[in-house]
Amino acid sequence: MRHVSVFFLGALVLAGCATTPLPTVRFPDTEPVSSATVASAKTKPLRIAMAAVISPKGNVESYSALLEYIGAKLNRPIELVQRMTYAEVNELLQRGDADIAFVCTSAYVIGQREFGMELLVAPQVRGETVYYSLLIVPADSPARSLQDLRGKTFAFTDPLSLTGRLYPTQLVSAFQTTPEEFFERTFFTYSHDNAIRAVASGVADGANVDNLVYEFLVAREPSIGKNTRVIHRSPPFGIPPVVVNPKLDPQLKLQLREILIQADREEQGQRILQDLMIDRFVVVSDHIYDSAREMELQVNTAP
Repeated sequence: MRHVSVFFLGALVLAGCATTPLPTVRFPDTEPVSSATVASAKTKPLRIAMAAVISPKGNVESYSALLEYIGAKLNRPIELVQRMTYAEVNELLQRGDADIAFVCTSAYVIGQREFGMELLVAPQVRGETVYYSLLIVPADSPARSLQDLRGKTFAFTDPLSLTGRLYPTQLVSAFQTTPEEFFERTFFTYSHDNAIRAVASGVADGANVDNLVYEFLVAREPSIGKNTRVIHRSPPFGIPPVVVNPKLDPQLKLQLREILIQADREEQGQRILQDLMIDRFVVVSDHIYDSAREMELQVNTAP
């Protein structure tokens, strides 16, 4: 079995780029859109980090309107700071090089345990604050279950990903084996949309992916749905949250929470959330992440 660490950019496969920092994207300060604005336009930029749940280009395209909205509310410029891996985004928050971040569920439970990463809000989608891991295969694949993928090529998303690595690793463990032994070849794509494309194009025989990203991508590119098939759905897990640096100014923390949870109450915010397929942002209990926390410990501490 061969294990290769790669990521996809279109149809091109590149090797050895997992730790390459990505460009910082700056969103200029704008005039405030409501009385909720609280800071001077001369204030230093708010640094927002985003894990590549969607690939870097997809992150910018999908979330730019939301980031500009946050900047307008604060009357403050925004910097989107991107890194290739979930672990690198956690490191940004731990070092204080990012103020707020959109992270994966398992990255949150690890960051919360290791340095006190704080839960700010979570998105609500179709009335729920949960998501699922989908096992997908090419549409013409004869596979009907994970067992049918033994000896095949499998795409993982990120080493810290709950839906893209931890959950399929746990599934494989039911066969008293490891992914390295179960699959002929595995590789990391470092985002869910790239893993989905790897399966849709036949580069991978299977992958476990975030259902929210899968549904988001299928809605925008129907060919993805035609070229892939879901053969397994996980139990629900707490949805990927928005988090903050634990040392962030408490007042700013409250302002950010207010901006996000009130976004659906005005026309502009509703349009932005609708484009992201999010109902609204809500305050949630940390307990919704207990099942993810338990799985992360089981998988990452297994001998």
